[in-house]
Amino acid sequence: MRLTQFWQRMEQQFGKGYAESVAKDYVLAELGGRTVEQALADGEPAKGVWRAVVATFDVPPGLR
Repeated sequence: MRLTQFWQRMEQQFGKGYAESVAKDYVLAELGGRTVEQALADGEPAKGVWRAVVATFDVPPGLR
């Protein structure tokens, strides 16, 4: 998954403004206690970060 696809899915799931907030402020246990932004900055693949988002939030099957 490309980073652009990741952000498109985040915006589809949460809306543009809220997607940025979730990425910046929400700590995910599946990411080792990091935020989405921290995990991506640490070099985690976008696909793995998206899987953590899916595991944490109620993401509809069409976006998984």
